[in-house]
Amino acid sequence: MNKKSIGILLSLAMMLGLASCGEKEVNTKLILNEVLIENQSNFQDDYGVHSPWIEVFNKSYTSADLAGFQLRMSNQAGDTATYSIPKGDVLTLVKPRQHALFWADGQPNRGTFHTNFVMDGNTATWVGLYDSGKKLVDQVTIPAGTLKADQSYARISDASAEWEVKGATADKYVTPSTNNKTIEGNAKMEKFQSHDSTGIGMSITAMSVVFFGLILLYICFRLIGRAAISLRRKNAMEAKDITCKEEAKEKKLGEAPGEVIAAISLAMHELQNDVHDVEDTVLTITRVKRSYSPWSSKIYTLRELPKK
Repeated sequence: MNKKSIGILLSLAMMLGLASCGEKEVNTKLILNEVLIENQSNFQDDYGVHSPWIEVFNKSYTSADLAGFQLRMSNQAGDTATYSIPKGDVLTLVKPRQHALFWADGQPNRGTFHTNFVMDGNTATWVGLYDSGKKLVDQVTIPAGTLKADQSYARISDASAEWEVKGATADKYVTPSTNNKTIEGNAKMEKFQSHDSTGIGMSITAMSVVFFGLILLYICFRLIGRAAISLRRKNAMEAKDITCKEEAKEKKLGEAPGEVIAAISLAMHELQNDVHDVEDTVLTITRVKRSYSPWSSKIYTLRELPKK
């Protein structure tokens, strides 16, 4: 094999490697979150009609666009309906941790969020979500007879792995376009309140944090002051050609006398309480008298027509 053939083979191998590395990853931000098949008295669409619906959830903390995605549904093997979500609608951009609701009413001419298929709860229903590259993002199969009227098949909480039937009991209600599990309280706060019902522990903790911060500030200012004195003393020793630290300490080199500190304090006090002259706030307007000059008079301009 000559060098030319080897070079061609290496180039092809490199191109294949780059293509495999640059392959687009599956978008896993958007997932199926809740499905309702038989809608008798549940949520109504924008036309006031009770239709089956499919809820998609954006589990990431960044916006994700559904434009170009596909919703597929199948009630029996070999019979799959596909709805391509059209592009150009700003509402297909799902905000972080928010939901998008699609109506499975078989009337796509009613808008972007109306699919071209309907669902039947008498047989097992499979629903799949595909990205713009026609790759499966998420799927769910609802067994036949699992759901009654106005009941949904949903994740226990948004983006959780386990699914359950909602609508059968009062504590598990159907949640279209909202969180599957409503958090009515804060577990950490409730636990803290049970252990410290009077608030004494919270008060002691808050006061300890404040005093600890003040102690840290005192130590920092103390160290900074000593470092500043040492630096001034070193500069003064170099200026007066003194090498003995004890001699410099006896002469109090680098230490500011009390008069200097008092003068600085007084200057800062005057700066903060700077007294200005009290001025009147009366505004006086006087007319300016201008002398007349024929050179600026408009009656002498050339706009007048010459007399015949």
